[in-house]
Amino acid sequence: MDDSTLDKIAEFICGNGEQYPVYRSSSYLTAFFERAGVPRFVHDGSTRQRWVLDALRACSREELAGVIKRLASPKEYQGDKAKTGIALKLLNEALYIEGFAVRLKGVEPYFERITVSFDPEAPEAELKPLPPPDFLALRLEPGIGQLLADRWSEAQRCVDAKAFLAANIVMGSLLEGLLLGVCQRFPRDANTCAAAPRDKEGKVLPFHQWSLSSMIDVAHHLNWLGLDVKKFSHALRDFRNLIHPYEQLVTRASPDADTCSISWLVVQAAVNDLARTLRGA
Repeated sequence: MDDSTLDKIAEFICGNGEQYPVYRSSSYLTAFFERAGVPRFVHDGSTRQRWVLDALRACSREELAGVIKRLASPKEYQGDKAKTGIALKLLNEALYIEGFAVRLKGVEPYFERITVSFDPEAPEAELKPLPPPDFLALRLEPGIGQLLADRWSEAQRCVDAKAFLAANIVMGSLLEGLLLGVCQRFPRDANTCAAAPRDKEGKVLPFHQWSLSSMIDVAHHLNWLGLDVKKFSHALRDFRNLIHPYEQLVTRASPDADTCSISWLVVQAAVNDLARTLRGA
């Protein structure tokens, strides 16, 4: 396997950059390799990504296969479908250049040969619609559940029409609406959270003045959103901000099919986390 591919996998494991943030500390790295069937690697406290890259280089073919399969396993994400989907998406992007992908049969990962093509005329992969959650069953304030369901459908129509910028903006607004709805269901928790936004006098701002960034941080602080979902939600927020043309001019960002695919999974993961909070109330 090419060294650049191993480096991407190392970044994936460590959670650096935009990759999936799972194994941050020395003990987590060591525990992961043990779960992957390679217990001989014990992190020595050195730079994490460099250490992981060296460990991957030292793996035999069978050991490396075990590491990759563990990264793709739903067991690694406590059976969360959305988180597993995000992991598979990012992992297969790293593996694409090697001519194979990792798939799931039930909960068991396996490898599949694929045709590698960088032909700009090749058709883009189809984005399959995700099943919408039952927003009406989440007991939000009257009317908001139907609006969120409508935005879910509208986001999919934008994806189908290859209107990827519009799709990401709608997805971001959907996430913001749901987060606001959860804050309003649990106002005491939200307003007393240490991450709640405050004015110059230290008073918590009313909910309608909260930014999406603040709502994401509060939701994570209150354990409504997992750390991984929080990080990806902030990335989705950045794309939502492209609703302002000058923001897109400055950042030169241009969402594409791959961006939308990941954003869909982020929305689903966030909805799953928030739905668990609402149903447990």
